[in-house]
Amino acid sequence: MKTIRNIFAFAALFIAMQVNAQTDKETTIKIIENQNYVFNASSAMPMANHDVNKILSRMPGGTGAGNIQLSGSQYQVVVTKDSIEAYLPYYGRAYTATMNPDDSGIKFKSKDFTYKADKKKRGSWQIVMKFKDTKAAESMVLNVSENGYATLNVNSNNRQPISFNGYMSEPKEKK
Repeated sequence: MKTIRNIFAFAALFIAMQVNAQTDKETTIKIIENQNYVFNASSAMPMANHDVNKILSRMPGGTGAGNIQLSGSQYQVVVTKDSIEAYLPYYGRAYTATMNPDDSGIKFKSKDFTYKADKKKRGSWQIVMKFKDTKAAESMVLNVSENGYATLNVNSNNRQPISFNGYMSEPKEKK
């Protein structure tokens, strides 16, 4: 019963996201082809759902649904032709601990990476980024709809995978 409820909740969320587009088709195509965009994370979905659900269900008002809302946050991945900079939270199981407590989450700036963007059916895109100069993430796969909504899957050697839902935007001009 809980699985069916989660499926309906996800379907309703997906339909609602399609109604209110973040960007138009032309802007989405332009920012992906120019390799100059920002992925803004709005929710995180850890792969260790059982462990996270146990913790979330014990919090006041917590339901333990496994989807963590990141509202009001500035968690994002900034992509340009010469660098990729990530600032994302991490929820899940790490296989090795960091010595610095400020080093939690997925935070890095990479200048040595491979980038491949493929256009898929119905105007969507799949972008695969593989990093050679960071330990925070081995690879990221970004699936983008033509309306600018996206899902980011982050894979690492020393942590369980995690996914983020969010939207694409053009980078803001630095003053």
